[in-house]
Amino acid sequence: MSDTDNCTVYTSPFTSWKESVPHLLDATGLLDRLATEKRVLIKPNLVEPLKPPITTPVELVAALVDYIHTLQPHLEIIIGEGCGSLSNNTLQVFETLGYNRLADMTGVTLLDLNEAPLVHMQDSNCNHWPEMHLPGIVFESFLISVPVLKAHSLAGVTLTMKNMMGLAPPAHYQQGGSWKKASFHHNIQEAVFDLNRYRTPDFTLLDATIGMQKAHLWGPTCDPPPNRIAAGYDPVAMDSYGCSLLGIKWDSVGHLDMAHGILGCGAPLTVHEV
Repeated sequence: MSDTDNCTVYTSPFTSWKESVPHLLDATGLLDRLATEKRVLIKPNLVEPLKPPITTPVELVAALVDYIHTLQPHLEIIIGEGCGSLSNNTLQVFETLGYNRLADMTGVTLLDLNEAPLVHMQDSNCNHWPEMHLPGIVFESFLISVPVLKAHSLAGVTLTMKNMMGLAPPAHYQQGGSWKKASFHHNIQEAVFDLNRYRTPDFTLLDATIGMQKAHLWGPTCDPPPNRIAAGYDPVAMDSYGCSLLGIKWDSVGHLDMAHGILGCGAPLTVHEV
């Protein structure tokens, strides 16, 4: 992330995935950033086999894949997720939500991050996770996070930084809980912050077309819906912008307040309307 990316968000009104996604991504210069990459890992939010706006629409990810492959056909594209549902595995979630059809596209594969080979890391700066086990593939790819706009009953919001919890393998982070990432529920703000110190997304494409106003799995949608999409390289700025759409003060969310000045910039935002 360059200095010019700090605190920068690109956003546009939504008309359709096929029209709005290329229009927005052109403004971000994403294809130039991908020119020297060999692999892209796209990480949607598919925490449970529930339809959008709880999860990332498959049509949005399809539009992103089409955009990348149109001008960068050499790139390998992996769509990876590690679902949190204890009663479903990720491949079942992919199938339920229609992601299987994306695997029919040339150069695209689906990956269950819950079962991917792991690397072990240590960071003495991390108080909550001084060591972590994460999929090696996420360090060997340009990581694009595709979250949806949602409040969260424990974390305040679940946007691009919290979307990284899908990287955490249940073998190390379930710890007997009723959810595959249950160990994150203890001191969740610091847990999410530390996770992102190991791996935060290189780029974010946020679905803010509808939004979940009160919680991430239930409750009312935003009224009126924002009807927007947004993108950028600074994960803290992207989440700060998402908070503004939800009417939440970004620095009241612990993991964002901790990340400000370290992993990105929460304010003041530079918002480019495109």
